[in-house]
Amino acid sequence: MTVITHAEVLVASPGRNFVTLRVTTSDGVTGLGDATLNGRELAVASYLRDHLVPLLIGRDPARIEDMWQYLYRGAYWRRGPVTMTAIAAVDTALWDIKGKVAGLPVYQLLGGRSREGVMVYTHASGPDVPALLDDVARAKELGYRAIRAQTAVPGVAGTYGVKKNGRYEPANASLPEEQPWSTEDYLRFAPSYLAAVRETHGFDFHLLHDVHHRLTPLEAARFGRAVEEVDLFWMEDPTPAENQEAFRLIRQHTTTPVAVGEALTSIWDVQHLITEQLIDYVRMTVVHSGGITHLRRIFDLAALYQVRSGSHGASDLSPVSQAAAVHLDLAIANFGIQEHMGYPDEVADVFHSHVQYADGALDVGDVPGLGVEYDDDAAARYPYEPRYLPVARRLDGSVHDW
Repeated sequence: MTVITHAEVLVASPGRNFVTLRVTTSDGVTGLGDATLNGRELAVASYLRDHLVPLLIGRDPARIEDMWQYLYRGAYWRRGPVTMTAIAAVDTALWDIKGKVAGLPVYQLLGGRSREGVMVYTHASGPDVPALLDDVARAKELGYRAIRAQTAVPGVAGTYGVKKNGRYEPANASLPEEQPWSTEDYLRFAPSYLAAVRETHGFDFHLLHDVHHRLTPLEAARFGRAVEEVDLFWMEDPTPAENQEAFRLIRQHTTTPVAVGEALTSIWDVQHLITEQLIDYVRMTVVHSGGITHLRRIFDLAALYQVRSGSHGASDLSPVSQAAAVHLDLAIANFGIQEHMGYPDEVADVFHSHVQYADGALDVGDVPGLGVEYDDDAAARYPYEPRYLPVARRLDGSVHDW
């Protein structure tokens, strides 16, 4: 019988920090799983190295469902981002192995293609409205049919989502950067710059916007109503999702679609949001939601209630996660859209991926497994660098949701 003989936790920083799990079987087949949790990377690396890797040795890699239940139920301390990210790394690596053994891309094991490519959205931003409008034009020229728009609120240096030096990477300091924030200024300004995008570039593409958990439910309802005329594809994370019932108030006051989920980790975190149809898109991702096995369950539940997928795909998820997401996106019936930010050039030195972008969509080709390989020699040139996500403070000095 084929068994797992070896598992390695690989930490490297080619432009930003990534944690990767590589599992090897007695037949010499390897599988990769992403274990990156932005700003808390070493917590997951330790969870894997010290607690999960010893449990894998000698087990059958083909028993993916049993392994998931074993690692989830067997931990007793369930859920949470560290646990679910570690389980996701194992689960994704086992799907990679299964695909390679079968000689099939993972999406074929999930039921085959439901579509020819995966529509993606990219990010456009700028320090002011003219710069944002230029960046939207750049994205349209690259063929994107869906674009997220963010720009700095005048006088508020901590505005979320604005690129620096051509790239947005929020984890940018060895200790958390403390950024100022004014909800009042944002609510007055953001609807006007989204309207400017439509006035300049029209309605022939999908326009998205990320609120990033920063509003109360009533503030989010006001915002959603204020932007209805710009026809947003969605407003993302309008309020923190710990209180799922809060989204009912938003729903009662606006028809702007709502997307939630990048900071959530299990089906139970979104169960009420989905079954009560309080959201339109679930944004959970392979790496933070227990892997392909668990995220498929979430999307299948969502399909029953006409909620679509819209998976998080920021550059803090490695190309292994990106590939796993595209395989799942290709297979499910209720796919909505996939985030696609791209990566620093150094990432391609370490992760050799078959995911390709063309004409506003991603595809993975027909390579067996996930279609990603890890270059150890290149990774050795990029040691881990401590980096934290920022912390937001209101203008009176109190801590706010970042």
